[in-house]
Amino acid sequence: MNTSSAIVIGAGIVGLATARALSLKGYNVTVIERSEKAIGASVRNFGMIWPIGQPDGKLYSRAMRSKMIWKEIADSISLPYEETGSLHLAYHDDEWQVLQEVHEIFLNSNRHVSLMSKDIITGKFNSVNQNGLLGGLYSDAEMIIDPREGLALIPLYLSEYLDIKFIWGQAVTSVGAGIVYLNKQEMEADVICICSGEDFKSLYPDEFSNAEITKCKLQMMRFVSEDKNYRIGTSLCGGLSLVHYKSFSDAHSLPKLKKRFEEEMPEYVENGIHVMVAQNSKGELTIGDSHQYGSVFEPFNHSCINKLIVKYLKQFANIDSWRLVQTWNGIYPKMTNEETDLFIEPEPGVFIINGLGGAGMTLSFGLAEEIIERI
Repeated sequence: MNTSSAIVIGAGIVGLATARALSLKGYNVTVIERSEKAIGASVRNFGMIWPIGQPDGKLYSRAMRSKMIWKEIADSISLPYEETGSLHLAYHDDEWQVLQEVHEIFLNSNRHVSLMSKDIITGKFNSVNQNGLLGGLYSDAEMIIDPREGLALIPLYLSEYLDIKFIWGQAVTSVGAGIVYLNKQEMEADVICICSGEDFKSLYPDEFSNAEITKCKLQMMRFVSEDKNYRIGTSLCGGLSLVHYKSFSDAHSLPKLKKRFEEEMPEYVENGIHVMVAQNSKGELTIGDSHQYGSVFEPFNHSCINKLIVKYLKQFANIDSWRLVQTWNGIYPKMTNEETDLFIEPEPGVFIINGLGGAGMTLSFGLAEEIIERI
């Protein structure tokens, strides 16, 4: 039985997943988080566990493994979740063509997907705008968890079930091989995992500069319905999402669809907007999002981007009874070299795990298990 010690820096979803995987391998784990609770990108998202967005092979398997772990944890601590599935909607012939091609591709890889006609969709989901609707692609694999609630409860689960220790509200000032400097305190460990999102730049600036990595700022909103019992039934996506996720990239008609978006909707393409809506167990509707890439961002939200998102949302969702209650932005690191994550060892026993882009909720648990096997 391994009796080595490990320190994980960062209590976002990557850090929590890494702490879990280390503990299950027998490490005595301590997690250090500079804030009193997780407040970064891990709580500023849809809460989607989203296998449909991952291409076949390693990433899809990782997503499905992560979903299993999410369910295991949620069932253990009564964390609400819903296996809502997802529905990608088509309102133009080129969108419908891409969905039919994707359907064939996914069936060949044994994904549980089905094409739905307009009549079936409007009969099942009254939240969908039926004007101009041609059909949709439904997948049963997707799941929704409120990330704010999940990131607050998972540390309690890890403490109770795996005896993982947490240090909240203290910042790590520097790291060396086998040692972490925490204000004036020094802590030793056999393994140190840095899972602090964009903040890892402050601990290893050279590694950050040398990595093929950038930052992405997104804008999102939350609505509630005037009807407290209102449910959309599944997570809804418009045609713009088809050019966002790599899992759709094998569709032969996708380049033609992308070209139309560039010609007819340049403001959406320039701001990296694709529009989705997910509903959590409280009935809150999370809407987004945009994607702006760079190294430094203004801390302000742009109302023009939110207006574009809502304008497109109205094309596929009936939102007349929805009321805006929150807007926010989030920032996460993303690889620029077609890789899906960053895993490097800048010093012996010090590992940086980063760069999952917007797929942290979907991939972190599975990725962490794979990485700890390698460590």
